[in-house]
Amino acid sequence: MAKPRKKLPARAVDIFCANCKTKLFKYRKGGKGALIKCFVERITEDFTTTPCHCPNCQQEFARETMIRGAPAFKMIGGKVTHK
Repeated sequence: MAKPRKKLPARAVDIFCANCKTKLFKYRKGGKGALIKCFVERITEDFTTTPCHCPNCQQEFARETMIRGAPAFKMIGGKVTHK
């Protein structure tokens, strides 16, 4: 399968923990659908201390995986919100 595009999308969204509303990432999201996965190369600011865990409440919000040959975080349903 094809890798994600190298050119980053224009739209940046903030990703928050659904439990404690702590800011987790600033992410360049393509499309208008739900947030299912985050490619690591599209994260512009990372506010987490350990990957896939909220720095405030320590809840796991994603799992590390490879999608189309690129490292990504696969989001767990209902654990994150974005604006």
